[in-house]
Amino acid sequence: MNTSVRSDYSFQDLFRSGQTPWTELSLAFLTVLSIYFVLTYTVLIDEDELPARFTVPIPEQCNPEWEGELLNNPSVKVSGSSAIQCYCPSNGKLLGQVNPVTTDGIDRAIARAREPQAEWAKTTWGQRRRVLKTMMKYILDNQETIATVACLDSGKTKIDASFGEILVTLEKLRWTIKHGEKALRPERRPTNFLMMYKHNEVRWEPLGVVAACVSWNYPFHNLMGPIISSLFAGSAIILKASENTAWSSIYFTSIVRASLAACGHSPNLVQTITCWPQAANHLTSHAGINHITFIGSRPVAHAVCASAAKALIPVCVELGGKDPAIILDDVRNLDKVSSILMRGTFISAGQNCVSVERVIALPSIYPKLVGALKLRILSLRIGSPLDEDDIDVGAMISGASFDRLEDLVEEAVDHGAKLLVGGKRYIHPQYPGGHYFSPTLLVDVLPSMRIAQEEVFAPICLLMRASSVPDAINLANSTSYALGASVFGTSKRDLDAILGGVKAGMVSVNDFAAYYAVQLPFGGVGGSGYGRFAGEEGLRSICNPKSVCRDRLPSLMSTSIPTMLDYPYSNAKKGWEMCTGLMHLGYEEKLSAKMGGLWRLVRNG
Repeated sequence: MNTSVRSDYSFQDLFRSGQTPWTELSLAFLTVLSIYFVLTYTVLIDEDELPARFTVPIPEQCNPEWEGELLNNPSVKVSGSSAIQCYCPSNGKLLGQVNPVTTDGIDRAIARAREPQAEWAKTTWGQRRRVLKTMMKYILDNQETIATVACLDSGKTKIDASFGEILVTLEKLRWTIKHGEKALRPERRPTNFLMMYKHNEVRWEPLGVVAACVSWNYPFHNLMGPIISSLFAGSAIILKASENTAWSSIYFTSIVRASLAACGHSPNLVQTITCWPQAANHLTSHAGINHITFIGSRPVAHAVCASAAKALIPVCVELGGKDPAIILDDVRNLDKVSSILMRGTFISAGQNCVSVERVIALPSIYPKLVGALKLRILSLRIGSPLDEDDIDVGAMISGASFDRLEDLVEEAVDHGAKLLVGGKRYIHPQYPGGHYFSPTLLVDVLPSMRIAQEEVFAPICLLMRASSVPDAINLANSTSYALGASVFGTSKRDLDAILGGVKAGMVSVNDFAAYYAVQLPFGGVGGSGYGRFAGEEGLRSICNPKSVCRDRLPSLMSTSIPTMLDYPYSNAKKGWEMCTGLMHLGYEEKLSAKMGGLWRLVRNG
């Protein structure tokens, strides 16, 4: 049989015939890719921005042979001590202890950051990009260590760490390196007829020293994100890490500080602190802080915002959500959608501010989805990802929420929901000191149930039935949260209706949280907070937007006060006539009316 491919075939012929020359196409693709990289590295790359090399000590706990002390009833608090006890939530092993800072320590950290900031603000875009490229190269070369540290301190799996910690951090670095300068370059703004001789622009200038109080669920990315933005914007930063992930914050901060030092800049631009809540108020009301990014819970946000108000510090607040995923009846590939929903629900054991917390399905697809998800959730394996292979769902950060979660599930069942999988804490036979909650599937959930209204932040999949597209929108909008959302389907009309009707700060179509993988502005409305980080809007939000208005041709034309309008007034009546004429000249739409205004202006001038 002759299997050769004629050279005069078109692409359409090849695909129709089933004789697609994948080898030839692959070689062509690799050739184009090679040419691109050669051009990039020989022509487009500025040698002054090439990443610097450095090393930082790797925590001994990352050694596969490390055997830590196993704690009984592990907790971040130590009886009789103010120290923060750091331990692995997967197995309860002690990672170490961290001394929390006091109010004096906060003062010193802010002073250390402020000292080099003025000089850092004078650096070029290229110098700042080099620091970010240096970080990026280190992260790419040390993914294993970074993921291991994140897993040890948060309990997540290494695959979850790859997606939720490393990928999104690399993307933030890439976006800032490629687009940050454009976002912060002075921006021309329009003028008007009366001020046509003026040049208007907005400049985005460093604020000085900013702060970020970040949550524990993504110990690497939540720490790195604010650092990347603040440094590129020309500011220094005080990073308050959660006491739950104090141990990993030390290593992760050392990467940033070593990157700065390797590029010839002061590592003191970045200060990471951990403190107990009673000292945090000193940071959030400190006169030396010019902006705060807060990622956490609503009750803590109330305290942070009240504290910041004392010093009139602006705050960007991200408070989590109760994100809906709406599944339309016309989805083409249920298996594919199920995979995305599983990832959206169970990544990091559900401890994700944009987790899929509610699956809202239309009538025809609902029973099929229940069957598909039940089989998948039943097969999930729970355990310590660094001690076992093929673990799907890791530990939760602590067991503090387990009583509440079990009560929510039980209450929902009492009101008519059906519990098909899980629903309670899991005592792991090998890791009794670990914090595990069974992957859960709860169906026939109603909006009146408490579990449909409160953020669970756990590996719990809720299914709700919608009778129509408008009903699905109403269900999606039935909580106080409005962070992210997803919609899966085919009909453009229905998709557009949901995009326009759902209250959220971000929506992914036929995907989960894709907006964050491309650095669109991140944030919500309503009970999910206000302000944005990521993207152009996020980068600009930690700058001073300085408005500048100046003469285009100062030697030819500049502002001069007419005699009739100059203090003291020589003739107030004529001055008023000049003013009315000026308004007609500047803002009337008809030419005749404008000319009338000009005549009044000249006659009284």
